[in-house]
Amino acid sequence: MTDRNFSSIPLLDYSLALSSSTKSQFIIDLRHALINVGFLYLSNTDSMVDRHLIDTLKDYIPKLFALPQEEKDKIRMANSLHFLGYSRLGAELTKGKTDNREQFDIATEHISRWKSGDPDYWNVWGPSQYPDEALIPGFQQTMKTYLSQVAALGTHFITLIAEALGLPPEGLSRFYDTPDRMQHRGKVVQYPVPSERSQSDQGVGPHYDAGFLTILLQASPHPGLQVQNLSGDWIDAPPIPGTFVINFGRALEFATKGIARATSHRVLSPPVGSLSPRYSVPLFHNIALDVRVRDSKYELEFPPEILKLRDERGNLAHTDSINYSEFESQPSGMVQLMGRVKSHPDVAQRHYPALFKQFFPEGLPKQGFAY
Repeated sequence: MTDRNFSSIPLLDYSLALSSSTKSQFIIDLRHALINVGFLYLSNTDSMVDRHLIDTLKDYIPKLFALPQEEKDKIRMANSLHFLGYSRLGAELTKGKTDNREQFDIATEHISRWKSGDPDYWNVWGPSQYPDEALIPGFQQTMKTYLSQVAALGTHFITLIAEALGLPPEGLSRFYDTPDRMQHRGKVVQYPVPSERSQSDQGVGPHYDAGFLTILLQASPHPGLQVQNLSGDWIDAPPIPGTFVINFGRALEFATKGIARATSHRVLSPPVGSLSPRYSVPLFHNIALDVRVRDSKYELEFPPEILKLRDERGNLAHTDSINYSEFESQPSGMVQLMGRVKSHPDVAQRHYPALFKQFFPEGLPKQGFAY
């Protein structure tokens, strides 16, 4: 039996997946990460994501958060039907508790196709808000290019996941729409250094991610990301220069009959006394809005040897993390919308009042404002 209680995150070399002589070993290593860990580091991705582009983006991030508060507030998330824009420090909730982070939600380019009579969740995707170009020249184009390249990496990585699960490379394509009807959501996040008097070290509380995979750039050298193994222990995933962190979401776990593992994780604030904030840039690689992953039309058949590896691992332990169980019955877009409503209730109150009343019958909580 495999060691279910991992104590470190595996490191995979993406360049090995691009050579016929080394791809088979990469697929074996990816299969282990998929089934037994749920997380991995990915190195040598320069063929997909330009290294100079990453360095340029990292240089922009402190300047982005240093913009005058009134300028950041001009693109506040409450302006956006699509939950895209700026959130002040402490504006987001995880399981009802405040996350100590400031962030800009920025997605790949997309025009909402929603019109009257369409499902509300079609409007969860749409255009991003950017700060005034004159205040931070070049940032918008840098960010758009970065998100486009990382999304393309994710699209190729999905074919590798399919192969690691014993499917053909196109085995997961049924969960995606045409490129013009897809959007992938990114964030630029700052976790400030807490004071000695801070009552919480919660940068982001324990949670799972919703979709198929997340590609995270840890954009500063601070520790903080932690991953929970089956014993409930928190395993550090510190930044490794030149890598992305990739993890798998609940939609993939549901779609693969529990073979792929979604793993609970959290982010701690930087240690007291740190000289600068922690910065990170995740991209959440989405599946199509109308997909119901448990519908029979999306059911996948896996080789017996893959199912055997899942069964040898055993059942995944229950955690207190947000678990997106709505994938059992709801389309992907509705799961996304409900998650946004619960995380940003003031945006929901303004743009989705019926859903807001469903989740917050007593009105806005004292915290959790995206303005």
